[in-house]
Amino acid sequence: MESNISIPAWVDKGYSYLWDAFEKNEFRIQDAAKVLEGKTEDTKTKPPALLSKLRKVGLLNVRSDNEDARKKIYSLIGREEQIAAILSVSDERLTRDELTRILKRAADIIRTRVDYKFILLPLFLKRISDKWEMETKAAYDESLEDGYTKEEACAEAKKAMYHSFDLPEEYLWENLRKDTEKLPETFSMALKEIGNRNPELRDVFDTVDFIQFTQSRENAEILRQLVELFSEKKLTDVSADILGDAYEWLLQYFAPQKAKEGEVYTPREVIQLLVEALDPHPGESVYDPAAASNGMLIISHKHVVENYGPEDAEQLFLYGQEANAQTLAYGRMNMYIHGIRNVNLAHGDTLLYPKFKKDDGTGVKQFDVVIANPPWNQDGYEETILKKGEFWKQRYSFGFINRQSADWAWVQHMLASAKEETGRVGVVIDTGCLFRGGKEKAVRQKIIDHDLLECIILLPEKLFYNTGAPGAIMILRRQKPEERKGKVLFINASNQFEKHPNVRKLNILADENITTIVTAYEEFAEDDGFARLVPVEEIAQNDYSLNVTLYVFPNQEKDEIDLAGTWAEIRQIEEELQAVDAKIEGYLREIGYKEVVL
Repeated sequence: MESNISIPAWVDKGYSYLWDAFEKNEFRIQDAAKVLEGKTEDTKTKPPALLSKLRKVGLLNVRSDNEDARKKIYSLIGREEQIAAILSVSDERLTRDELTRILKRAADIIRTRVDYKFILLPLFLKRISDKWEMETKAAYDESLEDGYTKEEACAEAKKAMYHSFDLPEEYLWENLRKDTEKLPETFSMALKEIGNRNPELRDVFDTVDFIQFTQSRENAEILRQLVELFSEKKLTDVSADILGDAYEWLLQYFAPQKAKEGEVYTPREVIQLLVEALDPHPGESVYDPAAASNGMLIISHKHVVENYGPEDAEQLFLYGQEANAQTLAYGRMNMYIHGIRNVNLAHGDTLLYPKFKKDDGTGVKQFDVVIANPPWNQDGYEETILKKGEFWKQRYSFGFINRQSADWAWVQHMLASAKEETGRVGVVIDTGCLFRGGKEKAVRQKIIDHDLLECIILLPEKLFYNTGAPGAIMILRRQKPEERKGKVLFINASNQFEKHPNVRKLNILADENITTIVTAYEEFAEDDGFARLVPVEEIAQNDYSLNVTLYVFPNQEKDEIDLAGTWAEIRQIEEELQAVDAKIEGYLREIGYKEVVL
């Protein structure tokens, strides 16, 4: 918990109401609703939004209801406890803001002239080097306590068994930076040797050639400046959360540039919305077939940490596949930086060669949660191509799609990868696949007729860096709850956004927007102009179109017109215009025009 937490006034007020009612006793969301009813007209203090914010600022504990894991039980944290936690943090620990400032300076150094991997890799190397030194000291102290001599303890502490990664001493950070003239050579040798000692890092380190990079004097100077910049602070005591957030900041900062190069960055608030709706639990498995930087898996892990605790998060089993080898390497590094080692990542074309298979080899492995933002309108996966892939009969049982868009091939693969009883699927898709005809409509119709579709959420426009199109979220289940069968919930969230704080042409989903949307999905109820339950029969009558605006359209606020006031304004404008005309006529007469027509 950081000391610079800012608590909005409406959150502070809501906390006071709840504290007066419950203090540290447990309560449910309906209990909070009764306490808050009539207390304020501020819509933000609706229970879901308030509880979500209280959890984020460290004033609320959350656990699952033992009788129904989908429901939550809450208890407040006293202000004194929060203050004590803040004061217990060492002043020397690098904060999130300080680390972000360092990365901003690093971004200024490269000025988009080179790939941001030349920031990520030195940062990662600095992190594992600092951590190696910290682990060495801990092992040394423990060995002394066990009766080793100083020399024996020193030798013992350097053994690989005490470390997250096996690093040779000559390639620790402080040794790497000693000779600035040889930085490219020493960095290259270090990456090669560390990769050999730690095979899981080899793909990460193979993405960068520092010798080739520094052939130009300008790039050599960039590397020198980056090394000196990262040398200013130790990354030893930086929590995985803070370091992970810093990595995410870099991805987001360079997302506009990468979008121009065809690289897709899914806004983290979109992932947050999807993860909160799917609600992964300890003991469950989460699979992303288009993993990229692994944002879906990381936020799923963070969701379990926040709701159940770090120990329970170790029982969340993460799987991801990515077709681009370099992107996979960055995603692997992202996992390490976030402190997540319990993950299974694979390289390959998911639609043709799925890497995760059943133990008996009879089909694809199945998971509790399948979540992805696959490439929109990806071409090249028509019937003849997909039939060359593994398990195609099992995975594409609802039909094949045209060459121009693989959207429904991805959806079918994700459904086939979901467990029969618990499997739930969340996918971010292009809105066009919701209503296009032809082969896409035929697949869509079969999925709807099989009652696998649970919810469609229309997102606001301008959320994504590579397109201004709104996008949508589709949630499907292999086994829908009885009360949800035969119906699809349509949520029109097109107005649920705020302006992006840094990028002028973009919007974002704020915490309150996410909570509003997720609450609507969880309650599975109608809300005029926002959410509507539509029978499958009605969708069939509309030619199986899933166009959200066909079923629910935001209510338009009617502006009240003040006729008397408007007429008075018009009269005043007319009088001002007459005065201006008289002035112009006078000026024209002064310069010799005897007859003036205005």
